[in-house]
Amino acid sequence: MTQINTITILGGGLIGGSWAALFLSRGLQVRMADPAPHAADQAAAGISAAWPHLAALSSIPATPPWQAFTTTPDIATACQDADFVQECGPDRLPVKHDILAQAETALRPDTPIASSTSSLMATEIAQHARHPERVLVAHPMNPPHLVPLVELVPGQHTNAATIKTAHAFYETLDRVPIVVKKERRGHLANRLTSALYREAVHIVAEGIATVEDVDRAIANGPGLRWALMGPHLIYHLGGGAGGYRAYLDHLGPTQQARWAELGNPELTPETMEKLVQGLEQELQNMDATRLIEARDDALVALAKLKKKAGL
Repeated sequence: MTQINTITILGGGLIGGSWAALFLSRGLQVRMADPAPHAADQAAAGISAAWPHLAALSSIPATPPWQAFTTTPDIATACQDADFVQECGPDRLPVKHDILAQAETALRPDTPIASSTSSLMATEIAQHARHPERVLVAHPMNPPHLVPLVELVPGQHTNAATIKTAHAFYETLDRVPIVVKKERRGHLANRLTSALYREAVHIVAEGIATVEDVDRAIANGPGLRWALMGPHLIYHLGGGAGGYRAYLDHLGPTQQARWAELGNPELTPETMEKLVQGLEQELQNMDATRLIEARDDALVALAKLKKKAGL
């Protein structure tokens, strides 16, 4: 792998700040470009908030190495001498095209540009790029400093060396990179979560269950297993001694029967209001002021548990 020491982050929002904390914790030089007036302060606050959780997972300095972190409103300035670019701009193609155009005025031709986009495809993003062969999707799950998955999706012109470099780089950060073989809207993980969310909306819209009970069902049922194993492996264990093949032979027909009855809801104003009201009711039964803190504390504990269990 090409030596990567200096990372440029284009976009200092929620995802960009989380990436910055992770990169800094691994001793990298981090430059961030964002034209928003308070982007630097927001990024610094996000890094500070993430630091204790990162410290709980690995041996890092007691405080963030602020001397290794710089911000600028100018994309080209941030891209000077960058070894790797993590693009985190808004998920709108014209904006992505403008960001890449400015970045490529300063980048070396072989510097990878990895987009954190949740839905757009690398081929679309690289449509007007000077060097489309170095553009790829590297989509994390929020927050990327604690959730290890990174989906790598090449575009039609992305070369194999770019994917190989990105894969090796994220592995050095203790991420779990996967390579998606075909470009599809939403890549892989978001397509899976969208399928679940579609049925979660349908269940509420049809009055089958409340928002709160849908959330409780996932968090206290299949979600616990999914945090440890994927659906194929879980059903393999569900097949007993016969494994996955036995499960499919025995319970495959019941799965298919359920598929036939899954809903296809529309987010009408009425449905959205029902969802929001249900969520507001759910929030009354919890400490809503520390949801993010509680989530991140639990993610740290879960990461430790999975490591101890070898999962």
